[in-house]
Amino acid sequence: MNFAKRAAYSLIARKGKSALLLGIFAVVCTLLLGGFLLRDATARQEAEAQRRIGVDATVRGEPFTERQAAKLGRSPLVERYNPILRGTPRAPGLKLETSAAPRPPGEKPTTAGPGLTGVRESEMLLDFATGRTTVTSGRAITAADADRAVVMVEVRTAEKNGLGPGDRITLTSPDGRTEKSFEVIGVFEDPARTPDPWMPPADLPANRMYAPIGALRGLGPGEQLTEAVYKLRSPEQARALRTEAEHLLGAGKGFRFDVNDKAYRDQVQPLRRVAAFANAVVWLIAVAGAVVLGLIVMLTIRERRDELGMLFALGEKKWKLVGQHTVEVVALAVPALVLAATAAGLLGGQLDDRLLDRQSGGRVAAARTPGAAAELPPPEVRVTPRDLVKVAGTSLGIALAATVVPGIGILRLHPRSILVGGD
Repeated sequence: MNFAKRAAYSLIARKGKSALLLGIFAVVCTLLLGGFLLRDATARQEAEAQRRIGVDATVRGEPFTERQAAKLGRSPLVERYNPILRGTPRAPGLKLETSAAPRPPGEKPTTAGPGLTGVRESEMLLDFATGRTTVTSGRAITAADADRAVVMVEVRTAEKNGLGPGDRITLTSPDGRTEKSFEVIGVFEDPARTPDPWMPPADLPANRMYAPIGALRGLGPGEQLTEAVYKLRSPEQARALRTEAEHLLGAGKGFRFDVNDKAYRDQVQPLRRVAAFANAVVWLIAVAGAVVLGLIVMLTIRERRDELGMLFALGEKKWKLVGQHTVEVVALAVPALVLAATAAGLLGGQLDDRLLDRQSGGRVAAARTPGAAAELPPPEVRVTPRDLVKVAGTSLGIALAATVVPGIGILRLHPRSILVGGD
């Protein structure tokens, strides 16, 4: 009879011990699978956080033009970018909000026009991205608008002038030489109130307007950008983009490169702590499982000394006896893996709701940075064939370690010493 058949008969004959080993193996496999699932879930959540939150790099300098900003924005490191250009055109026939306070003595007269900001995507502006400023009607400005003569106006200016999406307003350059007609495509609400101290009309929240940056040509703001914001995936990419920016714009020539990764770190670091915890759990369970199973197998070998002695006396090879014990343990690993997969499927939802949320301090909320206005989806724990393969491989390793190490004692045994009761 070969050792595989003997292993099958041995498992059937020792039902109690087989059930004990099966239960221990099922617990080990379930905990291992839970660790792998938790680690994979945090990895997916971190990738989603990188995609939605990312890191914002702001470039300022003189001279810094739209062409330079676009060239840097074509870097493969950049997901989105938003050049910003501010100016103060005139708005003939448009009723604007004014300060109730009188102008201070000595204050120079300024252009009585709105504060017009040229952008590529209005949703990347901080106030829009965080939800502080919202579009109440119409739509936001997108990269598809490019050089189109469209504008977004604040709700107070819109109400004062009876404007809505589809209406048109006229803006002129400060010297009056250039005149352009703009279509209102959106009305937004800025919660900021008109401040009590005197401020020029262009600085009042109610008079803010946004238009595609290309539509501002000829209206007086010039070519010098106020700044450009670049959305990246990680701080590592921000450092790489800084190197590209220094090469493109010239290091030490008055350019300023600022990175805002606080929101990214606030959201990703708790996830990384969870992943580190999951890795520690996997290693702890693997080592503890191997030790426990190894001790059980060692005790089983001691109890079966007479059986081993008889097999030795009949000429059975030692490696086949070690193989028999290995087959017995491995045979129990298969149903244990099935039980673990079933338990993980039933408990996976509770795992992501409880452990992930507890470790990360609650559900990962939206980062208050441009481009991350919505909440991240809840972490998803799901069993995949890849996870089962990893658990199966780890379990096989535990089974081999638990049988081969105690099996070294079998290789040292001699039939005569066993049968006479000695070592």
